[in-house]
Amino acid sequence: MEQTKKLNMTAMSDKTNSNTIAKKEEPAWEHKVAMKVSGVSIAVNLLLSLFKLLAGILAHSGAMISDAIHSASDVGSTFVVIVGVNLSSKKSDKEHQYGHERMECVSSIILSGLLLATGIGIGMNGIENIIKSTSGASIAIPGTLALIAAVVSIVVKEWMFWYTRSAAKKINSGALMADAWHHRSDAMSSVGAFIGILGARLGFPILDPIASVAICILIVKASVDIFRDAIDKMVDHSCDEATEESMREVIMGVKGVKGIDLLQTRLFGSKMYVDIEISADGTIPLDEAHDIAENVHHTIESKFKNVKHCMVHVNPVNE
Repeated sequence: MEQTKKLNMTAMSDKTNSNTIAKKEEPAWEHKVAMKVSGVSIAVNLLLSLFKLLAGILAHSGAMISDAIHSASDVGSTFVVIVGVNLSSKKSDKEHQYGHERMECVSSIILSGLLLATGIGIGMNGIENIIKSTSGASIAIPGTLALIAAVVSIVVKEWMFWYTRSAAKKINSGALMADAWHHRSDAMSSVGAFIGILGARLGFPILDPIASVAICILIVKASVDIFRDAIDKMVDHSCDEATEESMREVIMGVKGVKGIDLLQTRLFGSKMYVDIEISADGTIPLDEAHDIAENVHHTIESKFKNVKHCMVHVNPVNE
């Protein structure tokens, strides 16, 4: 029929309304998870950074002091995450009709900048100490306490990485995932600090500032990765091929769908928008074509939880 040639489906039915209501409840749950993880992160980082700073000072370890500064910077980054999550969870308004999800990307970019500044500062301090050692200046041998602090830091920060990463995946939060990698970079910097301190105690004190430079490289790399991921989500980057292939399988499994003419996805912060064109029998009534499109809409939004909106267009085919 001619009237089936152009049909766009949006959420209008009772079933769609219930689906929309369910989706509106998600931000409150996601927000609660993000705030809980952020609270734990702040408490752990404050205690750990204080412990490592005291250990670094008492044990005369520049690498451990640098590591303590890195942990302290995690507190600031977590506050950035809190602000980003709070802003991104705000409901749509007249000026922002598609929501505020991209504010999470902004917080991730700020976080990457904080990481970069921290890494450069640590690297410059390490290079300065290396130059001093090559010019004949003596470098203090770190004490045993610095080694103990490094081991404690590795264990705690690695646990924080997995804890935060798990929550980030659960609520699909880019800002929280960035914070998780901040924890991982801190754990890796503690590994570098441990190697440097151990080497210094074995008679190679220059390894301590060298470890600081290695820590710098790890932190800078983490900041670049976080920045790239945030930019991808701000410029309507498509989702990965595996997800699109899964969507195609789901769409073709809906009764009445003859083919897929177009499938486009775009990331919008932690959410995703999907545009679909399907082929259906051109001789069926308009309401049947609408039902097919509606089923595709509901199926996609139920199978892929991070899909915020799915638009389905039906193209008729004559058999």
